[in-house]
Amino acid sequence: MAGSRRRQLKAGITGALAGSLALLLGACGVLGTEEDRGLAAELAEKHFPGQLEVIGARTLFPGTGGSEITFSVTDDRDAVVRLSVDSEKGTCAYGACEQAMGAAIARGRAEAADSRVMRSAFEECGHEVIAVDPAGGAPYIAVRPTNSTVTEVIAEVGGCVQRWVTTSGAGSPLARKNGAAVKLVSPGVAERRETGKASWPTAMRLSHSGLLASLGERPYYSVGYDIAGGRVDTKGRARIVRPLELRREFDRTVEKAVREELRATYPQVRTNVFAGAWMLEPGTVDRQTGYVLFCERPDGKKRCLGDHAVVVTTDVRGNPVGGLRIVRDVREDGGALRLPPL
Repeated sequence: MAGSRRRQLKAGITGALAGSLALLLGACGVLGTEEDRGLAAELAEKHFPGQLEVIGARTLFPGTGGSEITFSVTDDRDAVVRLSVDSEKGTCAYGACEQAMGAAIARGRAEAADSRVMRSAFEECGHEVIAVDPAGGAPYIAVRPTNSTVTEVIAEVGGCVQRWVTTSGAGSPLARKNGAAVKLVSPGVAERRETGKASWPTAMRLSHSGLLASLGERPYYSVGYDIAGGRVDTKGRARIVRPLELRREFDRTVEKAVREELRATYPQVRTNVFAGAWMLEPGTVDRQTGYVLFCERPDGKKRCLGDHAVVVTTDVRGNPVGGLRIVRDVREDGGALRLPPL
């Protein structure tokens, strides 16, 4: 009897482990996406014959169900269509497949058309768009500004953004935005970038993760431009985007320097670097200004979120190059920050 219970327990544990392994493998995509991919191909041929070709698939986040299927469009070399397909439920994007697929195709074609306008605008300005941020649509171009050229470069690129806005038209998504960003990467980094497969649609080649990772291996500049009424403020404001470890090193350097200076006035001071706003000083590429938050004394919490702020200008490594300016009472009762613009 005891032996029987032990065998049952062992079988139960083995079954549970096997089930957990299956879930893990499925979450990692090891079990594949073949059924979803096959259904996607069948649906494409049924509802949109000759228009789509399946070129990729990936398992969606565990618990979501199904796969994200990627299609190329036979008559548009630039377009890529992405659609979630769940063969088990027989649904696409949580709804009827024909309508969902039609909407995905329309979206892919529209994004490809917008991308052509953007790339053409920058090419006419003398800059090739070498990548596009899929999250915000910001183009990457290869240019290396210096202290002597940065003002001119930012204004020139701002002129490209104006051309982009104008040619997009008043009703375009870009024209309705209040701003746009352009990423400036070193020409040397751009030359070594991971370009992807030539067979991929343009939208896929310009935004795949390998390409963006290769461009982010070294620091680059992100320039933001305000847009109002279809007009671009070409002065722009730039910031440095660093790889994770360099960003951490910068944070440690500036926080330590500010903390040591504050201790002369606040011996128990606690500090915390605010990562959201470190802007290049106008006319420079090696001076940036941002905030370090601080609490005058420990408040019983493990980490100081910051009741006050220090405005500090540093070199690219985080060493202060001027005096500190204190801005008091920057946090509302509800915890939200009220930092003045830099």
